[in-house]
Amino acid sequence: MLYLPPNPDINSLSDMLEKYPRRRVLLFKVMEEIMRNQSPFSKETRQLLFAYTSYLNQCSLSYEYHKAASLASGLDESVFAALKTSIHSAKIDNKLKPILRLIKKLTLSPKQITYADAQKIFDAGWDEHAYFDSVCICAIMNCMNRFITAIGIDANSSGLNYTDKMLFTLNYIG
Repeated sequence: MLYLPPNPDINSLSDMLEKYPRRRVLLFKVMEEIMRNQSPFSKETRQLLFAYTSYLNQCSLSYEYHKAASLASGLDESVFAALKTSIHSAKIDNKLKPILRLIKKLTLSPKQITYADAQKIFDAGWDEHAYFDSVCICAIMNCMNRFITAIGIDANSSGLNYTDKMLFTLNYIG
């Protein structure tokens, strides 16, 4: 059930986004820009970062979709289990760990971000583009996760209709 006043015209994510088409376009344009354009991160890594941010936000719908996309690209399931307890224990490239730490801090305690957090990313061999993409991925996922959760879509993720699933598959996941 959506958390909106009863409206026979709004029963799903796709209905909500159709009612506000400019916002739909803006949200999906940002996602498209991040997923489909040049980045220091592979598409698979971007999916992992999307999934991890969604996990931190407790947005199960988005987490499951991005996790599935990561697994389909060959990432091992054990990475997701490990990230739930410790970034350090995850069997991923060590170069990626400061990026994940930044995303965790930016999602859970943004006021605590310091120059040192950025410097750790640069020290790991990443450049300004990677830092900026990390921030953009985290920001848009925080926005989308809160949108999904606050509208009530995440609470009823099993009730998504076919159109909603296609929206996620085609537009949201990339």
